[in-house]
Amino acid sequence: MIHVCSLSKVDETVARTGAQRLLSLLAAGTEVIRPASIVAENHLHLVMHDIAVAQEGMTMPGEEHVRALLDFAYRWDRAKPLVVHCYAGVSRSTASAYIIAAALSPERDEMELAQTLRFLSPTATPNPRLIAVADTLLQRDGRMIAAIEAIGRGADAFEGVPFVLGIDG
Repeated sequence: MIHVCSLSKVDETVARTGAQRLLSLLAAGTEVIRPASIVAENHLHLVMHDIAVAQEGMTMPGEEHVRALLDFAYRWDRAKPLVVHCYAGVSRSTASAYIIAAALSPERDEMELAQTLRFLSPTATPNPRLIAVADTLLQRDGRMIAAIEAIGRGADAFEGVPFVLGIDG
């Protein structure tokens, strides 16, 4: 199970779920303190801004981020949950959860997965740049991009409500 939350909910989500892996997607300078129950090698901290087009002074999500995310996901034995978070739990984290679920369940329909994401999180607005890079790396021929575009932007929120995304449909 993939648990998605905001930075402010990391400690309680890890404690509640017994997660042993943590994926943090934050801008440079945003501090995250790894919960003591997560060993260092089970925490991946990717530094990027929540942008879809290059902007001066900001780190755009790129291929190196998505490759690291996928490598981290492929090493997950799924014995215990994975917690994925960004600052608000709305964009980078929801995109990453979608990408991980698609990568670990390659036969799963991209549209069904996107619709499930929308049902579970009305605020989910997956970062389109992360989705586009993953679509290429996973050889989904634009289906991931189209599916995320089809669910549209989520409801406006300062912070998303934590949710759980299953790997298998």
